Amino acid sequence: MLNRRELLLASGALLLPPSEEPSTLWLIGDSTVKNNTKGQQGWGTALPPLVDSPTLKVVNKALGGRSSRSFLTEGLWDAVAKELKKGDIVVMQFGHNDGGDKFKGTRPRASIKGNGEETETGTVEATGKEETVHSYGWYLRKYTTDAKAKGATVVICSPIPRNIWKDGKVGRASGDYGKWAKEAAAQEKVHFLDLNTLIADRYDQLGEEKVAPLFFGDHTHTSPEGAALNAQVVAEGLKKLKLLA
Repeated sequence: MLNRRELLLASGALLLPPSEEPSTLWLIGDSTVKNNTKGQQGWGTALPPLVDSPTLKVVNKALGGRSSRSFLTEGLWDAVAKELKKGDIVVMQFGHNDGGDKFKGTRPRASIKGNGEETETGTVEATGKEETVHSYGWYLRKYTTDAKAKGATVVICSPIPRNIWKDGKVGRASGDYGKWAKEAAAQEKVHFLDLNTLIADRYDQLGEEKVAPLFFGDHTHTSPEGAALNAQVVAEGLKKLKLLA
């Protein structure tokens, strides 16, 4: 039950002084974080009721189809970075769309696999413009550096697992994107939330039959039920990191 101060805040009758303005928990990522397809839902949509408070508000800026690279090149990150302020939290989760072609096709969005400094320059077929592509980890570190410069706290997440099973276990990303996300977080000395392992462990406990309804349409995108489960894992993880009350 809300106390009197919280009720006044909710109604707008009581305004927080500047020093108590709510911090923002920014979410950036792909369709597994925010999804507008009917029947599908990202965990970022299910997160606010679990973490919103008078002092912290969730703003979900994730967008379907984006990779660690295209979230930057399309200007989506710049829009978030302009709004960042001291005390905010940035939670990022990419990796599902980082494969494929780097320059050819109508939607080139691939990053270089890994967490290194190597680059590859070429002409993007869809735009005719030259672009230098960096590694997956480089893009995560770029977001992190920018956020830290604004005084924000950063949480890098490994990508949620896909609904692909082998020998009674759901597949992990511990050898690729999960590994590189962890490395990027360690390199930048920021929080790492291993969503891939945490959620995969939950799926293993439930079993393949019970996990099936948590996805909709394919093996990547969650249903509202799946989003709710994943959001719960995120909220629990943020609390363990002592980023939530």
